[in-house]
Amino acid sequence: MFDLRSDTITQPTEAMRKAMANAEVGDDVFSEDPTVNRLQELAAEMAGKEAALFVPSGTMGNLTAILTHTHGARCGEVICEESSHVRLNEAGGMAALGGLMCCPVRGNRGAMDPADIRAHIRTPDLHHPSTALICVENTHNYAGGAVLPLENMAAVRALADEFGLPVHLDGARAFNAAAALNVKVSEIAQYADSANLCLSKGLCAPVGSVLAGSKAFIERAKKYRKLLGGGMRQCGVLAAAGIIALTEMTKRLYEDNENAHALAVGLAGIRGISLDPRFVQTNIVIFDVQKTGMTAAQFIEKLKGYGVLASSTGPYAVRFVTHRHIATGDIPQILHAVHKMVTGA
Repeated sequence: MFDLRSDTITQPTEAMRKAMANAEVGDDVFSEDPTVNRLQELAAEMAGKEAALFVPSGTMGNLTAILTHTHGARCGEVICEESSHVRLNEAGGMAALGGLMCCPVRGNRGAMDPADIRAHIRTPDLHHPSTALICVENTHNYAGGAVLPLENMAAVRALADEFGLPVHLDGARAFNAAAALNVKVSEIAQYADSANLCLSKGLCAPVGSVLAGSKAFIERAKKYRKLLGGGMRQCGVLAAAGIIALTEMTKRLYEDNENAHALAVGLAGIRGISLDPRFVQTNIVIFDVQKTGMTAAQFIEKLKGYGVLASSTGPYAVRFVTHRHIATGDIPQILHAVHKMVTGA
């Protein structure tokens, strides 16, 4: 069975398992877990920030950042791309727990036009919520793993500075973006005040993300992590895997990106499937199956019988995500399964 539902299904490596078994631990709520401290120092250095904070999940990392940037103030507004993860896939946490409104802006392959952001920034008015934060997502999941151009991020940063607004980067797959651009992840994170980097997707750690920012920001963030239930005590056993994720697994992400592009090229040649391989930049491939006469749900259910698991992002949109457990040699077999399922040949 080829599991292309997500890169979250990756298993920890043997090196990670050994490191977890032998990890030196302490109480992280007291900042006394040496392995967690090493992970946080490493993540901060790689992101080009002063400090970092280990959190159980990307969703908690994003919400911790949002609450920290807005200082827990209710009735503010967070600008984000309309199909961003913080808006669609985090259970409305900023509203439920932060009392914050989401202000969606339509992007072009995940990238918001600074002019459109400017149009949505609130001027002081008794009747309006105040703009409190701008969130960007790189890579952008629902845009098919699209990489936000660095010039776009720089322009958003300049606009935010003009209005005195902080910028948060949901960088769940920022290392995939860095691999695609052939840059260090710090060159992406430099345009944001904070960056949330996931360890448990393509980097194969079993759990966790790291939130990076200034020392003052991270000190405030610790309180919101605690409020959200993120005080994990002797979590060096998890951080040990995260260290290997950052030092070793980041080096192989170009393979996932290349395999995704190969999948896209092959899928584009199958009758009834619509996509443009030129837009597949990282490890996510989203394609339209309407012309096959099936919905995404029907396509996915039928494909399971041919040994391939997938997910959907819309009524006719099917998503494949490549990762460590999908080898280059698997791509022809996956494409053959899809072709056989679609054509009956």
